[in-house]
Amino acid sequence: MKDARAHAADERADRIAEFIAPLRVEPGSKVDLSKDFDPAFKAGIKKKKDGQELLRGGVLLLADYQRRLAAQGTHGVLMCLQALDAGGKDGTIRHVMSGVNPQGVRVAGFKVPSAAELSHDYLWRYACNLPRRGEIGIFNRSHYEEVLVVRVHPEHLTRQRLPGKAAGKKIWRRRYREINDWERYLTDNGFRIVKLFLNLSREEQRIRFLKRIDVPERNWKFSAADARERTFWDAYQTAFSEMLSATSTPWAPWYVVPADRKWFARTCAAAVLAHTLIDIDPQYPVIDDKSRDALRMAKQQLVDEAPDGAVADPYATRGAAGAPRRRNDRRRAR
Repeated sequence: MKDARAHAADERADRIAEFIAPLRVEPGSKVDLSKDFDPAFKAGIKKKKDGQELLRGGVLLLADYQRRLAAQGTHGVLMCLQALDAGGKDGTIRHVMSGVNPQGVRVAGFKVPSAAELSHDYLWRYACNLPRRGEIGIFNRSHYEEVLVVRVHPEHLTRQRLPGKAAGKKIWRRRYREINDWERYLTDNGFRIVKLFLNLSREEQRIRFLKRIDVPERNWKFSAADARERTFWDAYQTAFSEMLSATSTPWAPWYVVPADRKWFARTCAAAVLAHTLIDIDPQYPVIDDKSRDALRMAKQQLVDEAPDGAVADPYATRGAAGAPRRRNDRRRAR
């Protein structure tokens, strides 16, 4: 039975790896976002309901592995989400993490840096929001803003008050190297990094912006700045392409997630995160003999306290799922 379960788990891991392989940016490759990745790609899944069923399965899988990750308390996972406005970052977080324990997840969003944040190095505020061991951390926008928004709008560099030489022509190449080194440092210390770029087409962004304008309940999600930023579309595509080329590494590869269909983007995000957790393979801690003896004593005390007519230990004859016997079973036991 154990071998059969292990075989089934291996097959599931292989299927997930095969599913996400087309999304992975091979380290060392040169990316042209407009040619190499299709925002409307859906991996041959013909019906939305089939994709939603896959997502539900992925959410259940994540819940299981997140419990193990928290129990083991050895590794941490950081998921970085990057996208243009209306790319679906919030919805991805909400749906993919819907089944996990909220206490084991930390979400941080990064907007315009404050005066206090600008008084530090550009990675400082991101380092302050890293997950702890046993946690999944999510960056809704991430340290990659420093080579995307700041690159498209270089006037932001002035606010960072860099020394003259540090703000020279080689700044982006240097920041790519610094980010790669920082991520290597994190992975060497047990923190795995999942990097997802939600790749939205220009036409789909236009439609989503119109929905935010036309539907009153969504007006709050749109601002005039969103429309202004859209005029920099080509500059962002170049910045994204160069970022993906320079920072997809063996220890922290990028995955370009087709984002024109929200259900498919969420399925992909769940699959990439599940792939990472499967690779970590966290396990529940095994207690030592002294602790096991203490558990036996505690159990005996609790069994002795059972009131008349109650099942002394409803978990003694538990099923495969570890659930206690149903109420009807208890009645029969009486």
